[in-house]
Amino acid sequence: MGVPGELADEVELIDALLKPIVNRPVDFTDPDAMARMSEGPHPLDEANVREEAERALRELLTLYERDEEARIEVRALLDRCAAFTWATDVPRGRAPQAFRRQLLLLSARDHARDTRDEMVLLNGMCEEAREAGVDMRPLLLEIAELSSDEDKYGMGSVRHILLRAAGREPVGLW
Repeated sequence: MGVPGELADEVELIDALLKPIVNRPVDFTDPDAMARMSEGPHPLDEANVREEAERALRELLTLYERDEEARIEVRALLDRCAAFTWATDVPRGRAPQAFRRQLLLLSARDHARDTRDEMVLLNGMCEEAREAGVDMRPLLLEIAELSSDEDKYGMGSVRHILLRAAGREPVGLW
């Protein structure tokens, strides 16, 4: 089945619109730079693509769940479109379905640009889910089955990381 060309084209266009915003230089010598960045509009809003980006991500995740060919293509597209991947997210929530969608996105991003950041994110997601009383283990195991076995950066594959999290161990390098 795979990712339809029109959807891939749309994600690539959104990515192109986001790149200049996401890659804008930051003057780290300016003590107010981070505050100004957090006070400014979200990149999706600044590029005026929030609705399109969120819809495209929903469609990608729906395809991702369906078959292995689509999963491979979604992972590759999200890897190519780093600005889209960085700026576009799924809604947070305390319900099991929200946790599942967050896991699905983490799986589709397949390490994103930094496995360590993904591990920190996963630990935070699990902590929130635990506090909300979500039975995480079945969801972690389900999404692990959809995840890649490729160990891109020497810290374990996403599948391995999710399986380790299902064992209730903190996911990290230590």
